[in-house]
Amino acid sequence: MEYSEVVRTTFAAREFTDDPVSDEALLGVLDTARFAPSGGNRQGAHIVIVRDEDTKRALADLSRTGARRYLAQKAAGENPWNPVHPTAVTADELDDVVGVDSFVRPLAVAPVLLVVTIDLAVVAATDQDLERIGVVPGGSIYPLVWNILTGARAHGLGGTITTMASAEEPAVRELLAIPEHHAVAAVLPIGRPVKQLTRLSRAAVADFVTAERFDGRPFGAQ
Repeated sequence: MEYSEVVRTTFAAREFTDDPVSDEALLGVLDTARFAPSGGNRQGAHIVIVRDEDTKRALADLSRTGARRYLAQKAAGENPWNPVHPTAVTADELDDVVGVDSFVRPLAVAPVLLVVTIDLAVVAATDQDLERIGVVPGGSIYPLVWNILTGARAHGLGGTITTMASAEEPAVRELLAIPEHHAVAAVLPIGRPVKQLTRLSRAAVADFVTAERFDGRPFGAQ
């Protein structure tokens, strides 16, 4: 599969067949994914491969807190987990939200989970002193995550980035013996998708790229 096709067709896969994902296939994906860049090339990532059924169910359960708030905020017309606009969702609305089970189910039933962590002692957080949530440190881990997903696609596999477990990071650390200085960046369910999508919906280049300034001419517009 050509690179452009892989990038244009790597979708968020959440439904998988019962086909197992072999260690050989995983090694092939990870052996290529490891060439992702990181700040200072310090390569602070660690990946835990989870196949144990009880552990997968535990990670799904730990994702319920994040999923519950996500679904409640979405139902209220908010942008879930947004750091700019505080949520107005009430405790009662959180208690009454529906769909949490189906939301976290892919983590419980996927053939394998990849829990991706990053060593905070080696990331470069050049935005740490700004009065906003930090985003720069993600540059040291999410290129690797994306490489895993595109590599999985190239091998006929699929997955998606889930971050709901991060809301219960201390419990995830305890479950998987993750060191205190490592942050949980993502949990990736990986398997063979029930359906392979080939057409994705994305904004056009001109919709989010401008020339010279943020308010400049849309780039690529006719």
